[in-house]
Amino acid sequence: RPPPAPPGMFSYRREGGQAAGAPPGPRMRAATARSLAHASVWGCLATVSAHEKIQGLPFGNCLPISDGPFNNSTGIPFFYMTAKDPVVADLMKNPMASLMLPESEGEFCRKNIVDPEDPRCVQLTLTGQMIAVSPEEVEFAKQAMFSRHPGMRKWPRQYEWFFMKMRIEHIWLQKWYGGASNISREEYFKAVPRKA
Repeated sequence: RPPPAPPGMFSYRREGGQAAGAPPGPRMRAATARSLAHASVWGCLATVSAHEKIQGLPFGNCLPISDGPFNNSTGIPFFYMTAKDPVVADLMKNPMASLMLPESEGEFCRKNIVDPEDPRCVQLTLTGQMIAVSPEEVEFAKQAMFSRHPGMRKWPRQYEWFFMKMRIEHIWLQKWYGGASNISREEYFKAVPRKA
């Protein structure tokens, strides 16, 4: 637990009757994580590099994502990928990855003119195995990605695009000061994202 704040510091009440400096409860953290996952249209995917000059080192790439169409949040990030992307070569060798979703475009950061790296701007990190979407899920993946990124439909076909998703194993949410909270998969998938 963080040390107590000096008297008067963070003493105003926030939504839900919670003091501003108080850590949010597990249900609120899970709902915040699901809301951020659903609101995000891009994220930074980190892999372990398979490339000769940087083999074994972290490698990151910012990619468009979607957890489902606007009216159907799944909490599972979907991706539209090409084998020409260096990240795909990494994933072929080691399918484990981390996806960081920042609240940099969120209401709190924008309204309060807060630096996106400020701990008050939520950051969600999902870690898990990247897998190709099964043929049964391709239609849903198309709806998920193309509803959020309509321009993708016109991307050049010679790049042989395909859909992937993350099989989430760990969920970390940094909200406010004092480090990240671990959210269980059960809490995360049970939570309902807040309406935008």
